[in-house]
Amino acid sequence: MSNLKMGNLSLKRFVKVRNLHAQRYKRSEVTTAFGFLTPAVVLASLFIVLPIILAFTYAFTDYYLLKPNAKQFIGMNNFTRMLTDEVLRTSFFNTLKFVVLVVPLQLSMALGLALIANKKIKGNSFFRAAYFSPAVLSLVVISILWTVMLNPTSGLMNQMLANIGLPKQPFLTSSSQAMLSIVFISAWSGCGYQMMIFLAGLKNIDPSLYEAADIDGANTWHKFLYITLPSLKPITMFLVITTTIQAFKLIVQPMVMTGGGPDYSTITILQYIYEYGFRHRNIGYASAITLVFTVFLVVVSIGIKKLFKEEAA
Repeated sequence: MSNLKMGNLSLKRFVKVRNLHAQRYKRSEVTTAFGFLTPAVVLASLFIVLPIILAFTYAFTDYYLLKPNAKQFIGMNNFTRMLTDEVLRTSFFNTLKFVVLVVPLQLSMALGLALIANKKIKGNSFFRAAYFSPAVLSLVVISILWTVMLNPTSGLMNQMLANIGLPKQPFLTSSSQAMLSIVFISAWSGCGYQMMIFLAGLKNIDPSLYEAADIDGANTWHKFLYITLPSLKPITMFLVITTTIQAFKLIVQPMVMTGGGPDYSTITILQYIYEYGFRHRNIGYASAITLVFTVFLVVVSIGIKKLFKEEAA
């Protein structure tokens, strides 16, 4: 009996010590996790949360950058001003036009390149790297290069057109061609990133599905339509949302290539916010536009997500 009691006491002591060590281990895990999270939380608070709070605050004031201490609360004046701002309306429709054109073009190019890169041909690794290379270049560098290439008098593109007997084109100096040129350049420079994601999705499709389709006598188009596209739907939804949001944030290409012209034909929302906030130094009005634009992007993202869910159902 005494040995049994001693055994029970030893077991209880062992369980108690084990629980104590487990608690200490969990505490050390929590401390380590918070240690890794702290830099990210601080940076997110400084560069995401704080700017959102300040933008919301300044949107209801007449804050002028050179007179920060003279700002006054003006209520909804900045928001009502937007309704009569013709340049803002133009910039919004320019941005919307860019999104409507570039998103399907860029994703179509990315999917086409992914289908080509997925084929087992010699030198395929080189072509994948070549297709992806524009995505890692700076947008400023790409914009400068294309500005030189699209020069209406001495640019490479017009020289090529002249060599085959076609008339030279104004490209970036034409209000009807400038935005289309920026759309093509943006789609070309960004499709490499989407291509790699599509390529990863293609690799995950079960080959037995294509084998069964071959047995049933399906041609290439039917396999693409009924196997490839449905299998890529989750990836497509992700890319449509991210590409749409990125397209709405267009600013670098028009600023570098056209400056928003000619005749405001390429000015975008973000460029207009930058112009008003930092060149005209009207932080209050720029903050109001930013706030409305952010809400608009959230609504667009939710709408696209619901659309894909309804199609899946």
